This record gives sequence, C-alpha cells and structure tokens, in this order.
Amino acid sequence: MSQTAASPAPHTTQAPPAVTAEDLTKVYGSGGSEVRALDGVSVAFARGAFTAIMGPSGSGKSTLMHCLAGLDTATSGSVHLGRTDITRLRDRQLTLLRRDRIGFVFQSFNLLPMLTAEQNILLPAQIARRRVDRERFDRIVDVVGLRPRLSHLPSKLSGGQQQRVAVARALLHAPEVVYADEPTGNLDSRSGAEVLAFLRDSARDLRQTVVMVTHDPVAASYADRVVFLRDGRLVDDIADPTAESVLDRLVKLES
Repeated sequence: MSQTAASPAPHTTQAPPAVTAEDLTKVYGSGGSEVRALDGVSVAFARGAFTAIMGPSGSGKSTLMHCLAGLDTATSGSVHLGRTDITRLRDRQLTLLRRDRIGFVFQSFNLLPMLTAEQNILLPAQIARRRVDRERFDRIVDVVGLRPRLSHLPSKLSGGQQQRVAVARALLHAPEVVYADEPTGNLDSRSGAEVLAFLRDSARDLRQTVVMVTHDPVAASYADRVVFLRDGRLVDDIADPTAESVLDRLVKLES
C-alpha cells in the first residue's frame, strides 16, 4: 500500500484536497453483534481527479462513500470537504452542504418522468433558487452529447442517455465533488462506457472531482486512481489503472 493512501493529507498552506478522511471508523451494532464497517481509514482525494473505490463485497466501500458525502455519520474520525469538517456539522448544515457543494449520481437515474431532459437537469437549481450559469449548462450538454435530446422525456431516452442526464444534473452547479455509486449498474456495456467516458472527461476537461464506487474492473479503468478496501481498511492504491491491473488486485484481495 502506498504512503499516500495510508496517511492523512499533510497540513500545508496550499489548497487542501477536495475530500480528506482521517482515521475514519464506522461501527454498526454493539456487543456480540458489532460490525466494524470502517476501521481507521485515512485517504485524500485530489481536486480535479477521477477516483474509484473498490473492494470485495462487505469491504466497506459504500459505507466510506456515504460517510464522505455526509449521508451517514462516522463513529469516530473526521471528513473534510475542502477546509470544512463535515463531521462537526448539524443536520441542517449538512443538508445545505450536500445541496450546494456536492453532486450525486446513483445506480437509479432518479429522473422525474413528466419533465424533459433539460428540465430534469435544471430542477435542483430551480428548487434551490440558484441562478443557472447558462454557459456552463451549454458546455456540459455538449460534452455529454445531449443537445438533440433536451426536449425529450425520460421515457424517450435510452438508459445511457438517462444516466447522462443525471450526471449533467449533478455537475451543473459546479460541486466540489461528485459521488457516483455504481453509476453503470443498470446499464449495458455500451451505455456504461458512454457514462464512464463522460465522468472521465468531466474530470479532465471541467476539472471536476469525481469519486466512484464500483465493483467492475472495466469501470475502474476509466479512473485516474483506484483505492481498495478490505474488511473496512484501506489496503491498496494504484494510479493509472487498467482493467487487468485492477482485476489482478481484486483477485489477490479475495484470495
């Protein structure tokens, strides 16, 4: 395991990583039924990078993402979004932070069926009464290739197109980080490749920080970096992954 993965980000005068976890622990239950889903995880995610989180079933990868995103509360340790310690925030503060500074993409598309693709992309901004940056909207729509489909309802879009709408929606307000939880789980291989390429391009072209949980080595190969969990602990970290190198690490972890 590399030193970068094992240790918290150093304290410097430079801008901090997009997200940092330090000695993060999450325990469910107590006594004989206690489950330690996370066991002292320390990891930093660089700004403008696409990082995948992987590990065997039950390794804690989804729990880690949920704690990083403020969707679950850590038992101990800390999570920083930029310079903000989100583990110290109250529920109302967390709600506002997730709305204003984080984007989410899930396995299910979560599109409203009565709204067009454009309306679905713009909906969170309208709910938050946030001014829409039309230049950024146009750039995202063009990068994701949705321009000809903006007036279509979700029922008239393919699965890959619906997920790209969901990704565009998550990116529109320029969040500090986008969390993607198995974003290609409901897609065929071609549609999945389209969505993964867009996530990769959004990191490279839009300088968007993306953190993705996946079980698929091919999906992970689109990332700049892959971190591996086993039994709630960070056990490996590779840069410039290929599907073959990721699969090799997974096989070793599960043996």
